[in-house]
Amino acid sequence: MTSPDASDLAALRPRLPSPLQEVTDDRFARRGVRLLLKRDDLIHPELIGNKWRKLAPNLTAAAGRTVVTFGGAYSNHLRATAAAGHLLGLPTIGIVRGQELADRPLNPSLARCVTDGMRLHFVDRATYRRKGEAEILTGLLRRADAEEAYVVPEGGSNVPAVRGCRALGEELRGQADIVAIACGTGGTLAGLAAGLGPGQRASGVPVLKGGFLTADIEGLQERAFGGRRGDWALDERFHFGGYGRTTSDLDAFADEFEERHGVAVERLYVAKLLYGLVVMVEEGTFEKGATVVAVVTGAPFAQ
Repeated sequence: MTSPDASDLAALRPRLPSPLQEVTDDRFARRGVRLLLKRDDLIHPELIGNKWRKLAPNLTAAAGRTVVTFGGAYSNHLRATAAAGHLLGLPTIGIVRGQELADRPLNPSLARCVTDGMRLHFVDRATYRRKGEAEILTGLLRRADAEEAYVVPEGGSNVPAVRGCRALGEELRGQADIVAIACGTGGTLAGLAAGLGPGQRASGVPVLKGGFLTADIEGLQERAFGGRRGDWALDERFHFGGYGRTTSDLDAFADEFEERHGVAVERLYVAKLLYGLVVMVEEGTFEKGATVVAVVTGAPFAQ
């Protein structure tokens, strides 16, 4: 099988650069702050948001080999990888956290992965936590009959992905003072910050709790660019209990934002980002006259 090259990826017709949409929101306007949405959710109907930016360079690097990656039961990254494999004719394998899931009916997210041709292998949670260890990873690949596969880490954050996400920052040069993004594994922020111009700042809103992401992002930038790049910081307050967790208050906020602006709000990442920005602007975090861009990294999952 041949490797997907630039022409193969271009044939999927990604919408790049993604649109930049200004929204009029009185919570920002009364503070003299402009709010724009960077609509990465419109890049491609199957490989939405940062998934395109992170996966495209990895698909080329795979050079036609089976792609193995990791995720939980509702992983956006697994769905995107499966969709990419289906579109480009690449075999994919998903190693899924939770051995107990193997005996249950597939949820809509995993069912979509299977429909797109991904083979699923379920592993217990203790083993999954150690998947980064060479011996454990070798065993997982052997059991999946994928010892020669190209491995993409959970969330897709590796050096090719980070370098691919640098284009997001480059697209926003001269467009904003602050660019805010929800963070899972930190790869998109690592690339985004490196691509921004002088005087621009990236603000990350982690959707996991734990306070570990700063070191992870610094490590990604070190491996991708040789050191820390760009002006960036994290605000750890808006994880709403951790990954995959929401609250009635967050759902109500997202519903209201959708009604105000006619933009569907994905709950696990984008809602937390937008909620955080509303709190920040009301706290006076942004100077009067500032332009804030919120990166819409995903869309609600259509079953």
